[in-house]
Amino acid sequence: MVNFKKRMNRPYIILHMISSVNGKILTEPWRHTRAWENVKDTFDEMYKSFETDGWICGRVTMEKDFSDETPQLITPDFEISGDYYVGDETAKSFAVAVDPSGKLGWTKNEIDGDHIIEILSNKVSNEYLYYLQRRKISYIISGKDSVDLVSAFQRLSELFPIKSLLLQGGGYLNGSMLNLGLVDELNIVVLPITDLNEGPTSLELGNYRKLNMVNDLTLVSADAKKNGEVHLRYKTLNSKTIR
Repeated sequence: MVNFKKRMNRPYIILHMISSVNGKILTEPWRHTRAWENVKDTFDEMYKSFETDGWICGRVTMEKDFSDETPQLITPDFEISGDYYVGDETAKSFAVAVDPSGKLGWTKNEIDGDHIIEILSNKVSNEYLYYLQRRKISYIISGKDSVDLVSAFQRLSELFPIKSLLLQGGGYLNGSMLNLGLVDELNIVVLPITDLNEGPTSLELGNYRKLNMVNDLTLVSADAKKNGEVHLRYKTLNSKTIR
């Protein structure tokens, strides 16, 4: 088991993305390519190799790939108190959804065994919080009009047994977290394809426009595979631990 150290009272966060040579990350247009055929069956193996305590996605990615119902909102007949809720105190692995306004719907409180934690802002309604509690889905409220990501990930570390997380998009969440200094490593698998379709890249300009938008990285490894994909691993300068 890899030993991760927490950074600044938050989990160690690894950005892991698969992209085209020009940085695109929406995989649907690639499904007919030779490059996709060569790697599609190795995704689970690649994901498990990180041995993190869970993974993170933004609302759009979660809604597209994992959310499985429209939220059933009921007005509670009591006050929903507190800025967090723990739905499963025994959970050991986690799926973290950054969902500022509370729009995702779930039939269960886990994804493939990973307990769901919603990261919300104060824009969320009492009806949605009541919905999550009825589903026994954990949540943290952090930020007034948008999610305060720095505070949210500190709370994650305090409330749950999370030392490490895999960040897997979308591009705007990735860019925001990188610019806030919340990313310790970047692992990018570049496939031998180009993609000129419209769509996001691994890192897009998020909500934090006043921050420095250029970040130095240190190369840890570059591994060219026989089928043409290249696995690039970098650490960020804010990170002082390497797994």
